[in-house]
This record gives sequence, structure tokens and C-alpha cells, in this order.
Amino acid sequence: MMTIQRLGAALLLTMMVSAQTAPAPANLVLANLVLANDRLELTILSTGGTLGKLLLRDGEPLSPLAAMGHFLALDGFGAPSEPERAAGMPFHGEASKLAMKVISTQSSGAVRSLVLQSTLPLAQETLTRNIEMVEGENVVYVTSDLESGVGVDRPIAWAEHATLGPPFLEKGKTVVDMPALSCRVRPFKPGAIPGRLAYERDFQWPLAPTKANGTADLRLVPEENYLDLASCQMDPRRTLAFVTALHLDRHLLFGYVFRRQDYPWLMSWMNYTGDNRAARGMEFSTQPFDISHQETVAMSPLFGTPTFRWLPAKAKLQTRWLMFYTRVPEGFTRIDDVVVEAGKITIVDRSGRRLVLTASRGL
Repeated sequence: MMTIQRLGAALLLTMMVSAQTAPAPANLVLANLVLANDRLELTILSTGGTLGKLLLRDGEPLSPLAAMGHFLALDGFGAPSEPERAAGMPFHGEASKLAMKVISTQSSGAVRSLVLQSTLPLAQETLTRNIEMVEGENVVYVTSDLESGVGVDRPIAWAEHATLGPPFLEKGKTVVDMPALSCRVRPFKPGAIPGRLAYERDFQWPLAPTKANGTADLRLVPEENYLDLASCQMDPRRTLAFVTALHLDRHLLFGYVFRRQDYPWLMSWMNYTGDNRAARGMEFSTQPFDISHQETVAMSPLFGTPTFRWLPAKAKLQTRWLMFYTRVPEGFTRIDDVVVEAGKITIVDRSGRRLVLTASRGL
């Protein structure tokens, strides 16, 4: 069974899905969708297919995601160029702003799935997202197909804007780990919250240079309020990269595993406001920074890694990644590796302890 809900309204639509794919009505566009198995419950917004809330079903209802959730920045990441803005292109592209149609649902044995689709009129692209869960697993699988409607090759901007928020994001209690190497601090316009990092300086993850001529460990959520942006190159020696967020007191671990060739960069948006607006972006992407297509192409390569990806003419590009959420044993403090192979996710902590999750559909 899969339940589709409009939250905050009296409507509750339950769909019993057979072993075959069941086409959904062409006009079925709901405010919120809920995809669940016996371990996880995931709320999905039909607007942009944003992953709004992720819960463990056997404990307190604590989602690691911020209020903005995990949204898709496509085909644009950050501010558009002036010509793009004049043509109507919004900040972070069209994908997160448009309603997605429910194309199909499927239940094959223990599998729960939902296929969503939208057309991006300005970019002339069609996006199809297949979101899957398997009974007994703490994993969500997401496969995306992006098809070009134009007859020329072009660079695309694609970021999976994963964002942590309170209460999971907590000062001194939440740490972020990833297999990053070379990084750069991004400058931005100063606002009400100061930045502590030295702009346009390069460093090796996780120790970033500060304006006070010191270093800051970007793994940690600091006690003070800061706003900073930094992007890191995922280790080019790896086929699969990862990013995790661990709550040290609650012993909860949230993370992603993705193909490095799809997303060779991860930008950290560290919006530490000290209140419910606080956010920590773990934005894995085709480019290092949230800037225009022109600026992104002009800076390539950075640290020997391309800063954009091509979408060929009238062709389709596919990406795949997984997301997991689980409890970990006491004593986990720093995630050194996440390995996906043979239907398993093996999580390796600095202490030497390991946690193995079932991930039957792999990457």
C-alpha cells in the first residue's frame, strides 16, 4: 500500500497498487505525497518533487531536513545571468517552482515507488524522477532522467539542494562528513550575520581559513552565529561519494551516496542563524558554486575537476543517488567512509565501529 495525502486538508487518497505499474490520472497533482515503508516515512511535495520531511517510523518524529527540505536546483544553480533573468529564469532554476505530475506508482513485492514528471519551459527540458523504497530498508533511492528538447549540446547546472535544519541541526551537536579534498571559500554580500571565513581562499577539507588568520573545522556546527559558503571537490579517486550528518547526542545519522561523475562537487551553505531559520546545505552538484552558467563554464576546471556537465542535443541524461536515515551505536563521532556494494551500505566510523544497512537496489 502507498498513501498519498494532502496535508492540512480533509482529503486522504489511498491507492492500492497491484504488482504491475498503475498509471495515475493525468490530472493528479496533489500538494503533498507520502511514501513509506516499515522503516521510513518520506513527505514529497508535488511542487518540484521537493523532499520535505523524512522520519523514522519507530521513534520520535524528528526530520533532519530543514523547512525548505531537499529541493532540486535545475537548470540553474543560484542567480541567473542578466539575459536569463530578463527571459524569466528564476533563482535556482525552474524545477523547484513547477508542479510535477504523478506518472505512475508501483508495488512489486516489497517495493514502494512513485514516478513524477515535469517540463521546464524556459530550459526546454523534461525531468522524470523515480523515488523508491524497499520494505525493511532505511534507504530511499532516487533516479532522475533529464531530456533535452533542443538540438544543441549545452552545459547544465544541476544541484541536489539537501538542507539540514533544527532541531536535528544543533550547535555543537551535529557534524558533517564527506570524502572531500580541495575546497574554496565563496565570497558573498555581507548581511546581518557575519562570515568568519577568508573569501576566495583555497583549503583542504575540513580546515578552512578564517578572517582572524586561524582555521575553522567545517565539520562542526559552531556555537557562534555565522554565514559562510564553501565548495569542495569530491575525491576523484572514488566512484561513489557521500555526505553524512550525525547528531552526536541523539545518535542519528542521515546521509547521501551519489555517483561522483554525476556530482563531483559539494557546496556547504552554513547559515548558522541561531534560531529556527538555521540551515546547513549539503548541496551535491555538477558545479562548485551557485552562480550563473556563464560564470560556471568560465571557471572550469577547478582543482583539475570540470565545473559543468554537458547535456547533449535531443538526448537524455540520468543520475542516481540514495538517501539513508538510521540510528547508530553510541560512540559514533566521525564517519570516515560509506561503502555501497553487494546490496549493503557499510558505514565506517573513526572509532573503527561499523554499521551495515541493507540497500538491495544499490547504485
